[in-house]
Amino acid sequence: MQMSKSAVTILGIDPGIASTGYGVVKKVGKTVMCVEYGVITTKPVESVPRRLKKIFSGVNRLIRAYHPQVAAVEQIFFAKNVKTAFAVGQARGVILLALGSTIKTIAEYSPLQVKQTMVGYGKADKRQVQKMVRLHLSMKELPTPDDAADALAVALCWAFDTQQHL
Repeated sequence: MQMSKSAVTILGIDPGIASTGYGVVKKVGKTVMCVEYGVITTKPVESVPRRLKKIFSGVNRLIRAYHPQVAAVEQIFFAKNVKTAFAVGQARGVILLALGSTIKTIAEYSPLQVKQTMVGYGKADKRQVQKMVRLHLSMKELPTPDDAADALAVALCWAFDTQQHL
């Protein structure tokens, strides 16, 4: 594929302490295609500092591999479990540190914004979001696991936002 000046690589991130989803998409004109997606995983038996270092290193590895011009990160929303929210907040912090060290444009989207952008309905379930990600990226299979699909959806939010400029 020949790249034009209008090509933008977007790294989407769905923060998590156990599983951080990532999705790399490339937007060329109005076409958006999937480049790569997956998860950075950590084990509960590892110390929190070791887990955070693994997430930080994983995000830096993605930045070096794909050279994104833009990062899109899902904001965290937890109504019940404060302990989980704190751990995910720490993961999100190291993710933003890694991204901010290299990438100038970092956008943040709430889960509601992601669902509205992808499905048109703020209370859509994960399966509906996965189906729309598959459709928008012309993928043969539903993207899995959920964290990776969510990261692709976050990247698509930036790709579809007509107000974004580099």
